[in-house]
Amino acid sequence: MEKPQRYHPLLVGLHWLSAFLIIFMLLVGTFVLAAMPNNQAKVLSLGLHMVTGLLILALTSVRLIVRNIKPRPAPATTGSRFLDWVGRLTHGLLYLGAFAMGLSGLGIASQANLFPAVFGGTGELPRSFYLYAPRISHEYLSWALLAIIGLHVGAALYHQFIRKDNLLGRMWFAGKGRD
Repeated sequence: MEKPQRYHPLLVGLHWLSAFLIIFMLLVGTFVLAAMPNNQAKVLSLGLHMVTGLLILALTSVRLIVRNIKPRPAPATTGSRFLDWVGRLTHGLLYLGAFAMGLSGLGIASQANLFPAVFGGTGELPRSFYLYAPRISHEYLSWALLAIIGLHVGAALYHQFIRKDNLLGRMWFAGKGRD
């Protein structure tokens, strides 16, 4: 069976939705939530952060399933075995990072009893989230994930504009004149 030239539209949609949500969450968590005091004013923002994190976990799970059942284009190559290996490693780390962020967030929520405080209106936010071990990993994972995303974006731009292999076209929706 011949390999398709681009990814399945469902996988494309999941990719771009996940990318937007993950980058949004990293920026909001790092530059908004971390700076807010843990009082009632933070509850709504924290609730949105928690719901979006759960959505990302679900989307990442669905994405892995779709990725394994739908045909995919042949792997992109840089012409270097080492860089191709780095590319595969980067993709694996993106999935792992998304799962690890979600799970560490769930760990914080569980240990801090956030679900009743945020969604049930009972209880208070803790004085500090750093009282909980998963909070430390959540922060370090966020910085690592930002770095991996930077590498991923840089590699995609390298393929698109230096190698000129239309790599971005593989992860976009098919359209008139683009197939």
